[in-house]
Amino acid sequence: MFTLLAIALASQTLAHAQEPLPSWNDGPAKQAILAFVKEVTDKSDPKYVAPEDRIATFDQDGTLWVEHPMYTQVMYCLERVLALVEKKPELKNVEPFKTVLSGNREAMAKLPMRDLLKILAATLTGMSVDEFNAEAKTTRQRKMAGSSSA
Repeated sequence: MFTLLAIALASQTLAHAQEPLPSWNDGPAKQAILAFVKEVTDKSDPKYVAPEDRIATFDQDGTLWVEHPMYTQVMYCLERVLALVEKKPELKNVEPFKTVLSGNREAMAKLPMRDLLKILAATLTGMSVDEFNAEAKTTRQRKMAGSSSA
């Protein structure tokens, strides 16, 4: 009995080792990832990417974004409210900016979606892709410098 169980488990493990993404359902996301990996790893494909240049993180559903992108985007925009208010001081006492400036995380967590959308629109409108990339890079460097000195 033990021998049969061991053989069954070994064959199951071997089957999983040969099949890419064995725990995924066969569907568009899985097929897209497999096609993408095939393209970028095949030296004869025009989309080939050298191993040293390959960096990709796939989420559970096959996307290249966090499961809840709003969290990341909202946090970024909340951090930009101070800079926005410096440029437009009239927003200092206007909701939802006033709540964000208060630093009260409980109050910020209770902001309704319409207020979060106001913040996103106000902090991102008019920003070019180059400006966004420069700001993101500066923010990242600032955070990394802060974490390394802690």
